Amino acid sequence: MTKDIILASQSPRRIQLLEWAEIPFEVIISGADENFPAGMDIEQVPIFIADQKALAVKEKVRNAFHGQYAHKAILAADTIVVVDNKIIGKPIHREEAIEILSTLSGKTHLVITGVVILKDDKKISFSDTTKVEFHPITQEQIEFYIDKYKPFDKAGAYAIQEWIGVVGIKRIEGDFYNVVGLPISKVVKALENLYTA
Repeated sequence: MTKDIILASQSPRRIQLLEWAEIPFEVIISGADENFPAGMDIEQVPIFIADQKALAVKEKVRNAFHGQYAHKAILAADTIVVVDNKIIGKPIHREEAIEILSTLSGKTHLVITGVVILKDDKKISFSDTTKVEFHPITQEQIEFYIDKYKPFDKAGAYAIQEWIGVVGIKRIEGDFYNVVGLPISKVVKALENLYTA
């Protein structure tokens, strides 16, 4: 078993996945900027953002908690959705959410989660990619989902574990939990390696 960690996220999905994996943790929100350098390779973007989140929490722990959590591992993650080689972010409003889901309809997109784990002077970073294919989804279905589930805090404007995933997704290739928000089995292995190294 891994020891307790700090999760640099308030994502309900990531919190739930860590609970399911029975990893003890505390949440410290990073408040980090989620911007990234122009021209960065798409697959590096979520790792870069996760790294910024982890470093921000490390700084908070050092300054605000008087070393109380100094030797705990910090886990940070960021998930992006990529379609037609473009990153699709979180929708700001209803119209943008409709536009995003209309773009994903009938297509295959990538969900890439970057993970960074910091402990003392050690750092583990990796990403995991899942291919997701949507059936064609109607305007009526898109509007129903957005109005009922309000997916404005989700990259790609959807959550695979909600109604739209149940009725709209044709197939996935890769880790289901990666699409939820964290490739949890890889995270568990990385934490085990970190604490036994």
